[in-house]
Parts: sequence; C-alpha cells; structure tokens
Amino acid sequence: MKRYFALIVLVATSFVAKAQDLNARVQILSPQVQATNKRPLEVLQTAIRDFLNNRKWTNESFLPQERIDCNFVINITEWDGSSNFKAEAQIQSGRPVYGSSFNSTILNLADKEFAFTYSEGQPLDYSDQNYIGNLTSMLAYYAYIIVGLDYDTFSKMGGSAYYAKAQNVLNNAQNASFTGWKAFESMRNRYWLVENLTNKAYSPIREILYEYHRNGLDVMYENQNRGRKYILSLLPNLQKIDKQKQGSMLNQVFFTAKATEIVSVLSQTAPQDRLRSYNILSVLDPPNISKYELLKKN
Repeated sequence: MKRYFALIVLVATSFVAKAQDLNARVQILSPQVQATNKRPLEVLQTAIRDFLNNRKWTNESFLPQERIDCNFVINITEWDGSSNFKAEAQIQSGRPVYGSSFNSTILNLADKEFAFTYSEGQPLDYSDQNYIGNLTSMLAYYAYIIVGLDYDTFSKMGGSAYYAKAQNVLNNAQNASFTGWKAFESMRNRYWLVENLTNKAYSPIREILYEYHRNGLDVMYENQNRGRKYILSLLPNLQKIDKQKQGSMLNQVFFTAKATEIVSVLSQTAPQDRLRSYNILSVLDPPNISKYELLKKN
C-alpha cells in the first residue's frame, strides 16, 4: 500500500513539475490563401501551440489548473507557398474571477503586422539574449505581456518584471526587417504597448487594473453590491488619467478588453449610477459607445 501511495505521489509530482505557465489555444485561419496543400499551416499551428505551452515564461511553479488561459487566432493573409507569411493576429487572455466559473478578459488585442518566415518542420528557436526570428520573437513578446497583465491583476504592479522581458524582446528586434517593432511605424503597435506598460506615467492604469479585479470582481463572490460599487468608484480615476494621457494605447487596450464586462457589472446598479457611468464611459471610450447605451435603459 505504501509503495502504491508513493507511486501516486511520484506521478502527481511529475505532472505538476511539467505544467508550464500558459494554456494557449492556437488557431490558424487562411481563407484568403488559395494553396491546395495546407498541411504546412497545420504543422505551424501545432508548432506555435507547443512553443507557447511547453516553455517556462516565469520562475514560478504553476499547477495545471493555474495556467494562464490565452488564445492566438492567426489569420494568414498572404503566403508564397514556401516560407514567407503575412498575417494578422488576435491575441486574447483572461483570468478566473474568485469563487466563480467566469473568466475575465484582460487582453483582447489585434496585431495587424504579424509577418514572419517559417518552413515546415523548422524548429522554433528563441533566445532572450538575441533576435533569431520574427515569429518566435512575437510569440515570446506576447507571452511576457500576457503573464505581466495576469500578475498585475493579482498584485499591484506585479507584472513589471515581465514587461521588462517584453521590452528586451522588442529591443533585440529593432534591427529586424519586419514591421511592428519601431516607434515611428505606428502609434498602436508592439513598441507603444510595452512603452506604456513600462512608463511610470501610466502606472495608474495598471493600479486600476489591479483594483478592478481584486477589490471589484473578486469581491463580488461574497458581496456583489460592494464589488459593483467599488468598480463604479474607479471610473472617475480613469477619467482623470484619460485627461492626462488622452489617446494612449494602454487606455484603449483596457477598454477593448473590459467594455462588455463593465456594462454587465454596472447594469445591475441603481438608475442614477448607470446614467453617471454612461456619461463617463461614453467620453472615455467612444468606440464602444453602443455598448454603453445599454446602461441608460431601465
């Protein structure tokens, strides 16, 4: 019996030890690609999933159920049938809300410049020390961003070390021939995302991300009204930040991820609070004003 128990412990320990940081689901779409043999795309999809899920992105030990849920939907827009790809990617991540089965979206970002080279069967090599290829650099960059955002929601400014790693990936890619890494190319790209996340001027947004989850959503398990009121109380702070840093990428990232959820949470508040919320949110986040219109309804 003791030997049987020891075997169970050994197997369980081995399973936990192999558990990595991300639980990434990867989907490659190619509706615009006319190639008759799309097997290389299937191989690529598996390679990307394995790259994200089988690497350690942190120094922490994660139980299998603690891995960070994320999605990479990569839409191939051009492929020469060999190794050159142009694509767009939708990257999403979320974290569980305490005491519920709900997964709160933290990141919902479109990268329109997801171009890379890849040959079927090619190993996806990556190094934190230097730039090897665009595909693995982009994947590593977003892995660190996803981990950083997750950590920011559980401890105040907890993701800083991982944003620094993403910054390092970006620095290594500055001489790359692919776009998306440089400041002058766009005001909404990989450069500006990590710039905002590492810039102290935007620290209040990261602090609100923590407060929103830990003192808002996570509290609703025990006291829904208290959690809702706390989230409502954060809106004036977001308004203040927006006036100081109007048009920043981080503001946009926050609302792209949270607009639908905020409406769902605040729709259960008193009519006067819903109207006040609408008045603030419609100014802060005009692209999602149609969602906020629901707050004005009885």
